[in-house]
Amino acid sequence: MTLKNFKRASARYGLFTTSWLIAKLPYGLVKVVTHGLLFIGFHLTVKLKRVARETLALAFRGEKDEQEIRRIIRECFTHFGRGMIEMIYYTAHPERAAAKFRIEGKEHLDRALSEGRGAVAVTAHFGNFPLMMLALAQMGYPVNCVIRETRDPHIRDHVFKNMTKTKVKPIYTLPRKACVNNCLAALRNNEILFMLLDQNFGSAGGVFVDFFGRKAATATGPVVLAGRAQALILPMFVVRQEGDFHKIFIEPPRAIEPRGNGNDKIAAHVSELTRVIETYIRRYPQEWGWMHRRWKTRKPEGGEHVH
Repeated sequence: MTLKNFKRASARYGLFTTSWLIAKLPYGLVKVVTHGLLFIGFHLTVKLKRVARETLALAFRGEKDEQEIRRIIRECFTHFGRGMIEMIYYTAHPERAAAKFRIEGKEHLDRALSEGRGAVAVTAHFGNFPLMMLALAQMGYPVNCVIRETRDPHIRDHVFKNMTKTKVKPIYTLPRKACVNNCLAALRNNEILFMLLDQNFGSAGGVFVDFFGRKAATATGPVVLAGRAQALILPMFVVRQEGDFHKIFIEPPRAIEPRGNGNDKIAAHVSELTRVIETYIRRYPQEWGWMHRRWKTRKPEGGEHVH
């Protein structure tokens, strides 16, 4: 067995064992165990903390001092760890999730679905976003989520099984044609399609838009799909509250013109959605995943789009 395979196997069985254990324990005991795991994990994730510090420095250059940055990093890692534990627990007990959520702007989602063309819910790696999807599915909303397939087929099957159990339907990004067709089918069935728009999009098929004052390579998928299906886009975010509760914020819907309006209009829509994401991150910086190199892909000289 190679070192890479050994690491994958260790991560796989660690996930399976932790999931089994958390599913069996009372939630009060899960919270106690979580504190210990978070303490250990925070001190072991040296590389991720370094990336988070670099990303925060780029985003808030001159705006936040070292003490604030350290606080955000600690809170960010704490929220991330708590979110993983919550997700494992409520995947085993999905019927208990909805009671932990409050919604502001529910009327926007209901209005969008009343038009019969589905809704593209644009969100970010912000708050416990997977649990938000699970909770909405338990409330009776038809929920789909576009996700990347994991490299480990055993974990992929585990994730697929658990998402299906919680009534959240995964749509894999690859193969691309199947992904597009499945997304459009979900919208035409008047369902919610969750898409995340806050990570570096690499070197093909996106646009560069401002994000914290820097050009960031960003996907156009939510805008293109909404235009093709004539569906409304709703920016949607979840923020942790006191007492293990969460609050979902649903922004007013955005209408997208049908396809054929050119790259400039697509880029303008992506830019607007990115501004909304930035607004929430600035308001609740501890909720975003700073351990991601958002500006890794550089904008080519004289070009607006990623080629």
